[in-house]
Amino acid sequence: MVQGGVATVLVVDDDEAVADVYASQLSESYDVLTAYDGESALEQVTEDVDVVLLDRRMHGLSGREVLERIRGRDIDCSVVMVTAVDPGFDIVDMGFDDYLLKPVEGAELQSVVAETVNRLDKRAVVREYHALSAKVATLRVEKNPAELEESDEYQRLLDRLDDLEARIADGAETGSDD
Repeated sequence: MVQGGVATVLVVDDDEAVADVYASQLSESYDVLTAYDGESALEQVTEDVDVVLLDRRMHGLSGREVLERIRGRDIDCSVVMVTAVDPGFDIVDMGFDDYLLKPVEGAELQSVVAETVNRLDKRAVVREYHALSAKVATLRVEKNPAELEESDEYQRLLDRLDDLEARIADGAETGSDD
């Protein structure tokens, strides 16, 4: 993980042109790796990777499958889904840190990666809070209020967010992991 050095970002998209554009936009600020499919991505995900930008819909292994395998390895990197897939309530149980809908402008991509890198050294509870906040924000944009109110998954998400917010407000959960 980043500790005074340059963060490493792995860009994963089966559209090579898109992956290369994202890599180019980030290469001045980060060490950037690129993978054009899920298998290649999994080969490159190591403890040295800080942030994975992951397309959700890919040939072969889907972004969801890649995400599950990354989390199954217990690698402590952040994952930002960057996709054209409109989110449904299925995102509640996905272990990503942020969700961007394509098309993504360079400034937005750089901003989200910078925010994600800044959170890398936060305690797990703060990182989880930010990830859940991103899910709530995404669902609020994509779903109508009635759908949100009727969703048990969304209510669980809000309850967990409230719990984390209370823990953070107590002040004990904001230091670094060292």
